Amino acid sequence: MYTFGPIAAAIAAVSTVLTTLTAAATPIAGAAGAAVAVVCLTVLVRMAVLPLSVAQVRGEKARARLAPQLMALRKKHAKNPERMLAEQRRVYAEEGTSPLAGILPMFVQMPVFIVLNGVFTSATVAGAPNDLLLHTLSGIPLGARLGDVIAGGLTPQVLVYAALLAVIAAVAWASRRWLTLPALKAGAESGAPQLPGTRIMSYLPFGTVAIAAVVPLAAGLYLATTTAWTVAERLALRHLITG
Repeated sequence: MYTFGPIAAAIAAVSTVLTTLTAAATPIAGAAGAAVAVVCLTVLVRMAVLPLSVAQVRGEKARARLAPQLMALRKKHAKNPERMLAEQRRVYAEEGTSPLAGILPMFVQMPVFIVLNGVFTSATVAGAPNDLLLHTLSGIPLGARLGDVIAGGLTPQVLVYAALLAVIAAVAWASRRWLTLPALKAGAESGAPQLPGTRIMSYLPFGTVAIAAVVPLAAGLYLATTTAWTVAERLALRHLITG
């Protein structure tokens, strides 16, 4: 997959950005310069998608306002699903929002995560040795996975990796506690129908822990940073955006 032309070009571009950020961070962060560069890249991506995050929160608030109206449409056109969907689309259009507004930030970030994973999985980039694989965090190569670290026995590096996974798990808990569960409660109070297994699905944020355990350390750093950013950003935007 990573040798496919557009993806290979994206990997080369991200590698160049990371190399530049690493050179800038190394005088301050030392051996952890490349790890800091990954965090900085994540922040840059999140800042770039901030307008989508704003739209996401506005969409949440709009859907909360529209919930009674949408519920009435479901009851009115229960026997005519096509008419019901058409009326719901009309309501969303009049409000200037869309049910898809809530997932756009995630879909925009997914290609970045895939490319970053490719950067720290590829031995060569643009036909040259991938020097980013030489960089470490607390002695762990940024291209190493948890399995690679555990294979070396119970070392301090295992504890470092475990700490990263613990941070991601804590952020997942915060995401479920402060973002997902309040949204489910609001949906239930509005009278909107709840899909079977919705509460179980609320544990999906913990899937990032499993993902971080099988991807390179650099990709795990990206997950830790972006998920923590998501929680802080959503809480802030929900407070700042009033309508």
